[in-house]
Amino acid sequence: MLKLAIFGSGTGSNAQAIIDAVESGMLDVEIKCILSDVAEAPILERARKHNIPALYFNCAPLKSKLDGAAEQKVLQILEEHDVDFIALAGFMRIIKDNFLNTYAGRIVNIHPSLLPSFPGLNSGKQAFDYGVKVTGCTVHYVDAGIDTGAIINQKCISIESSDTLESMMEKLHAQEHIAYPEALQWIAEGQIHYKESQDAAGTVR
Repeated sequence: MLKLAIFGSGTGSNAQAIIDAVESGMLDVEIKCILSDVAEAPILERARKHNIPALYFNCAPLKSKLDGAAEQKVLQILEEHDVDFIALAGFMRIIKDNFLNTYAGRIVNIHPSLLPSFPGLNSGKQAFDYGVKVTGCTVHYVDAGIDTGAIINQKCISIESSDTLESMMEKLHAQEHIAYPEALQWIAEGQIHYKESQDAAGTVR
C-alpha cells in the first residue's frame, strides 16, 4: 500500500477527491499527511475534517520554490510520517533536485491541460484563449522540467461555443477528480511502473 503525502497550496479539491476515493474503498492507499506552504489554505482544513495530519511549512523568504531549510524541514516531516509517495495537488512551488532525487519516481502531479500542450501556469486560460476545441487534464510523474514528466493518465473535455472560461474549468475540474484517484490506484496496483532513461522518464502499463 502506498503511504501517501498530499501537497497543496489552495482549496484542495483534488485532495478531497483522493480522500473520498480512499474512504469509499475505490483507492487503496494510506494518506499519512497533507502539507501546505500556505498557513490558512483550505486544503489543511479538509485534512483536519478527516483526521489526517495537517502540516504547514514556511518557505520564506523563497517565493516560488521549495529549497534550502524549508526543503530539509519537509523531508524531515515526510520521514517522521513514514511517507513513501507524494501527490502534488495544486502545489504552487518548484521542487528542486535534492527533493526530486530523494523521492525519485515517487512524485506525481495533476495539470489542467493535455500535456505536452499548455504547460506552466494558467494552462486552462491558455487553452481557452487559444481556441482549442478539446482540452483536459494530465496526471504525470514529476521531474526536473516544468510539466515534462511521463504521462500516467489523461481525461478530455470538449469546449463548446457556449462555454466561458469558468464553465470550461468546472468541467475540467470534474475530470481531474476522476483522473487523479484512478492514476494513483493504477500505481498502487502495480499497473504503472516508473522507469528512467538517459533522455526522459517513461511509463509502461
